[in-house]
Amino acid sequence: MVQDLLPVELSTNGDGAVIAVLTLDQPGRPVVVIDESLLNRLDATLDTLPDDLGGFVLASSAPRAFVAGADLKAIMAMDDAELHAYLEFGARVFQKIADLKCPTAAAIHSTVLGGGLELAMHCDGLVGLIEPEGKPFLIGLPEAGLKICPGWGGTNLLVARIDSKDAIVMTANGRAMKSDKADEMGIFDVTVSSADELLGAARAWVGAQEKPTREGRPSRCIDESNAAEMQGALVEARGELGTEEHTEAVCDAVGVGIASGWGAAVQCERDHLVKLRHTQPAQDAINAFFDKGKK
Repeated sequence: MVQDLLPVELSTNGDGAVIAVLTLDQPGRPVVVIDESLLNRLDATLDTLPDDLGGFVLASSAPRAFVAGADLKAIMAMDDAELHAYLEFGARVFQKIADLKCPTAAAIHSTVLGGGLELAMHCDGLVGLIEPEGKPFLIGLPEAGLKICPGWGGTNLLVARIDSKDAIVMTANGRAMKSDKADEMGIFDVTVSSADELLGAARAWVGAQEKPTREGRPSRCIDESNAAEMQGALVEARGELGTEEHTEAVCDAVGVGIASGWGAAVQCERDHLVKLRHTQPAQDAINAFFDKGKK
């Protein structure tokens, strides 16, 4: 069976470099949600990209959200071994973006949460739509609000995009930002005021970057160059946070990233997520979330 592919548009910039725009889509859905089918399509599509790309842009066709997050119902239906395998597969697919030999950017036009933000942050840059008269959209890692934790590296990625202490506190509390506030906090590398400008700005941004040196991890995460800064931020954040299991899980994953690097941190997240979903606080919070969605 030939895997259905996601749309890819190739264009040439002024320097003759080929820029690929890969668009996440799920026909029939109002938003894009990360599930096994989307991961399979993304995996297969990334394998078709030319080796000599000058830049890569990740976009989304859904008007209401760049990516609303992962399919929580599917996650909760898996047993522990299935969930570990699913999270590991997602991590391998996301890593293909982090390993591309050209500059990469996510073109974010609307809400991006949870696994969707983790996917976007595997790109080098984030290009955002901030409409002066538009309604702000949400950006963040809300997993801890459901008493679980991120599973695809979010604890080690957001801290490298905005103030590190603020990122840890927000992630541990499961609190999202409004896009205008996130822009003020520096999450975007470039912003535009009109949707018509977004993809052009993203193409221009990747086209202006130097060819990256890849290190087997996303270009902006906890690493040896910022470990001391991150350790200080973690100590500060712990002073503001409680000791609930999900909060401790987020802080633990940050600490593991500082001490042992990207791969160990993502494994730490996976282990915590698989265990936390069985706890009573997580069960109660997730069931309440599902009940709210039925209304």
